[in-house]
Amino acid sequence: MTTLPEAFEQEMKQLLGEEEYEAYCKTFDEAVHRGLRVNNGKISTEEFLRRTDIPLKKVPWIPNGFYYDEESCNPAKDADYYAGLYYLQEPSAMTPASRLPIEPDDRVLDLCAAPGGKATELGSRIGEGGMLLANDISNSRAKALLRNLEIQGVGRLLVTSEDPEKLVTLYPAFFDKILLDAPCSGEGMFRKESSMLRYYSENGPEHYVPIQKKLIEQAYQMLAEGGELLYSTCTFSVKENEEVIAGLLDAHPDMEVQEITPGYEGFAPGVSVNGRDLSRCVHIFPQRMEGEGHFVALLKKQGE
Repeated sequence: MTTLPEAFEQEMKQLLGEEEYEAYCKTFDEAVHRGLRVNNGKISTEEFLRRTDIPLKKVPWIPNGFYYDEESCNPAKDADYYAGLYYLQEPSAMTPASRLPIEPDDRVLDLCAAPGGKATELGSRIGEGGMLLANDISNSRAKALLRNLEIQGVGRLLVTSEDPEKLVTLYPAFFDKILLDAPCSGEGMFRKESSMLRYYSENGPEHYVPIQKKLIEQAYQMLAEGGELLYSTCTFSVKENEEVIAGLLDAHPDMEVQEITPGYEGFAPGVSVNGRDLSRCVHIFPQRMEGEGHFVALLKKQGE
């Protein structure tokens, strides 16, 4: 069993309760789940399944998502991977982009987009009249992001490497849909990457909360009336999740939390903060689903 930080243990016991916390701890002895997401911008899921010889198992809450066994195959060496017919992505990480309801002709922003797992899925759904702006503040990461988007064949695309503060001045109330997969303490990745524990001891939730609050405010400023904002992290921390959402709702009464659809039996509801019901938010826990930890909240701005 991996030795977990004491502060994290206490917060998880409070969030889950003693019994479910024990179930969570047992997942550290289980294999990590590897995922593959079919690029429906290039090929239908059905056609891909007919042509591939990779042994796959369905990810039940992702229409074009599949598990693969890394001991029996290596999809990263398959020709279809280099042709952009699929993207390798952890199954839970497929959730945010799948739950942002993209419509034809939407103007879409992925604010912290590198390395491109979520942006490539968004780009496959924007259609001929839509556009995707994929941004990452790191120039080196933005170059890798561009490469992944090009391989996946995403068109009507703008890749930037800007401070979101500058984007706010360029695109006020502009985007119909925004995905903010915020930098976080990475608690949900402890099982998959033990190295995250070292980073956590240096930069826990308190380090990331101010960053997250600033980013979600900037996303709000760029969201058009009637637009939808999906906020996600790969952490369990209520400080980084529900409290960030509650802060935005307190500052902007024209924002409302939406139901995450379609739902899934393994999704756990968000917890209330300061009397505010945030049960429409979704936590993903590895003891409830075959995936790592994640949090997803969908918000809508009033207006047309």
